Amino acid sequence: MRKRSKRERSGSPSAISLYVHVPFCRSKCPYCAFYSLSPAIGGISSFLQALEGEIELFKREGDLPRIRTAYIGGGTPSVLSLPDWKRLISILERAFTFLPRAEVTVEANPGSLTGEHLSLWKDWRVTRVSLGVQSLQDKDLLVAGRAHNRRQALDSMAKITGTGLSLSADLLFGLPGQNLRSWGETLREILSQGVDHVSIYQLTLEEGTPWGERPQNDLAEGYPFYRWAQYYLEKKGLLQYEIASFARPGRWCRHNVSYWTGGEFIGLGPSAWGYMNYERTRNIPDLAEYCLMVSRGNKPVCYSERLEGDRLASESTILALRTRWGIRLQDLRRDWCKDWPERMNAALEELPRDLFRSSPGRIALSRRGMRVGNSIWERLLP
Repeated sequence: MRKRSKRERSGSPSAISLYVHVPFCRSKCPYCAFYSLSPAIGGISSFLQALEGEIELFKREGDLPRIRTAYIGGGTPSVLSLPDWKRLISILERAFTFLPRAEVTVEANPGSLTGEHLSLWKDWRVTRVSLGVQSLQDKDLLVAGRAHNRRQALDSMAKITGTGLSLSADLLFGLPGQNLRSWGETLREILSQGVDHVSIYQLTLEEGTPWGERPQNDLAEGYPFYRWAQYYLEKKGLLQYEIASFARPGRWCRHNVSYWTGGEFIGLGPSAWGYMNYERTRNIPDLAEYCLMVSRGNKPVCYSERLEGDRLASESTILALRTRWGIRLQDLRRDWCKDWPERMNAALEELPRDLFRSSPGRIALSRRGMRVGNSIWERLLP
């Protein structure tokens, strides 16, 4: 049975999300598997020209949808100069219509963020800045190969909150030699800087990265770090609304919530993912090839798959269970075959009940369930 989109069910005009991948970093962290490279002479200009060309290819297929959330990530978008940013803004403004209350997020790193960036972003329509802090311990930052130190991170956070923009901080745990005491100090200091949102990620050794090929010694066990963050952040008023995300009430990232609830989004730039009409696509993760394909009038897509049937039902359920709201059984029955809730419950019935928060007609993971989410989701794979 084909799932109908929210737009089809409501009959409302199209409004979706937009992701733009800026593929440039000053240096490459040894654990990072995201596509990025150091900007060569003319590289940023070529990227922006190709980005504009990619948008034109979408226009050939019909009117572009309105934008309710946008996320400009990377890479490191704050590596772009002010003239480059003005050009990027001009490209997006000419192409898209943003809803009046659109959420617009930009990723930044302390080593490249300036006050001029923030002034320009706020004068445009940016509402949130996601800052790659990772740690407030210089030892951790040095080990992780980050291009900033503790003082730069604190200065950047102060600049962001000083502009009135919403501040989100990304943190990394499980680093070599990292300890629970210093993790607790980082969490405490992060909150003292006025963050609205914190994302925490456990170090993973990805294939094709330096650390993936040559694993580091003395990697910290991640479970205690994650459990402490759950306890401490919620104690301080930040709700865990997703497996890795905590926010003050009402300040969760609407763009990411759209991902987890099956919302459609356009992905632009090399390596960007998109999801439209139940088709998931990925752009080629190579800037030169991306620019060449666009210049020839071809969409720079290197991978696509259509989600349907049990695969679509399973992924939608797993994504929803990443969130504090979980999944409503009525939605499953309406959008999928009527026996999917029963099949889901059968797959989960042997698990301890304290892994779940159940309410009439809805199921979600408990705090403990979030800590073992991967083992729960595996049971729901088709």
